[in-house]
Amino acid sequence: MDKIIKNGTIITAFDTFRADIGIEDGKIVMIAKDIKDEKAEIIDAKGKYVLPGAIDSHTHLQMPFGGTISADNYEAGTRAAACGGVTTVFDFALQQKGHGIVQTAKERDALCAPQACVDYAFHVAITDLRPEVLDEFKAAVEFGISSFKVFMVYKKEGLMVNDGVLCKVLEKAKEVGAIIAVHAENPDLIDARTEDFLKEGKTSAWYHYLSRPEFVEAEADIRAIHWAKSLNTPLYIVHLANKQGMDEVKKARDEGYEIYAETCPQYLHFTNEVYKREDGRNFVCSPPMKAQESQDALWLGIKSGDIATIATDHCPFQSYEKDWGKDDFTKIPNGCMGIENMYPYMLSEANKGRITLNKVVELCCKNPAKIYGCAPEKGTIAVGSDADIVIYDPNKKFTVSKDNMHSDVDYTIWEGLELNGYVDMTFSRGKLVFKDGEFCGEPGWGKLLKRKARK
Repeated sequence: MDKIIKNGTIITAFDTFRADIGIEDGKIVMIAKDIKDEKAEIIDAKGKYVLPGAIDSHTHLQMPFGGTISADNYEAGTRAAACGGVTTVFDFALQQKGHGIVQTAKERDALCAPQACVDYAFHVAITDLRPEVLDEFKAAVEFGISSFKVFMVYKKEGLMVNDGVLCKVLEKAKEVGAIIAVHAENPDLIDARTEDFLKEGKTSAWYHYLSRPEFVEAEADIRAIHWAKSLNTPLYIVHLANKQGMDEVKKARDEGYEIYAETCPQYLHFTNEVYKREDGRNFVCSPPMKAQESQDALWLGIKSGDIATIATDHCPFQSYEKDWGKDDFTKIPNGCMGIENMYPYMLSEANKGRITLNKVVELCCKNPAKIYGCAPEKGTIAVGSDADIVIYDPNKKFTVSKDNMHSDVDYTIWEGLELNGYVDMTFSRGKLVFKDGEFCGEPGWGKLLKRKARK
């Protein structure tokens, strides 16, 4: 064996137990009490938790948007991921007009492969559904792309699909063993409300929230769920942030429909009150943070199992770019950081007793791996799985600051957040990529995941 992690408490989605882990050639080859191998490097995890590496299944690295490009390229984003215990990153590859699905993924892979510090996969966002693109769904799944995204918003930006296209892709995805993820907001209401606010001179970040409040997101959630139920197809709703949408997800799941909801740490920690702050523009993302009632509903959804996954929607922009919208919220590039904060934040909440550590592993590891076709290689600690492992010190106190993050962004919305417990080490396929606050991996280490079709 190459390495043995000894004396730690292993946490999976189902179990908590004391055991050693034997690693060889990037795989977990043994889980047992008191493993011995004189050739192996010994990592002592006494007094610490040993967890699966997290999966951030929603990121936008090096993404053109709002007249600029998101601040973290693939190297910076995956470096930050590793330092926060995230060992697999799913990024969105946006289809350009005239391009195919596999072509889109290959073009992004050419950009990502030399930079990636941890393993990665792509969702392809469908923006130009020609008949030949619909026919390519099967080939895309065979290539290893088994998830696609559609936007129910961003009409002016050329990303939005109409309900007819949404229904076509839902049916085709089910046929070929893929799943459709949707960004659900109502674009017509957003545009109308934005126009009114601008005419009235209401231009602060608070009006970003008011241009797309709870009911604007909820309407699109309800509509997307209606189509999925009517067609009896699976549906994955990204970055769910509102109570009414949460209620509709729960209702559909109680009725037996395969509806998955993802939410993000920013919706679990912040409310719309942040948009009243002087630096409110730094928190502008879409959907925006909502009122306390919605945050409470999301935490209830986590406890009930109706929130399936936690991901970040990591899409940060530099502070000077956010400043473009200081006097006009429509000019603020939409997006926040979180790739390095997701797992530590959720584990800290578990340490405080809000949820269990097993539930965090379920949300951040097991469920995204299962839904997106990369289990059991990813998302768990088991013999035969990739040795994507986090050693976590539950007694370490950590305060988030721009100065101790590993992104290329020049600020963080999480500044000053005090966490109970923090990541000590991160291993990606058995390779140490983070230790004691320092990144120790390398660009180009990460591999593209070829994912399985859904059954």
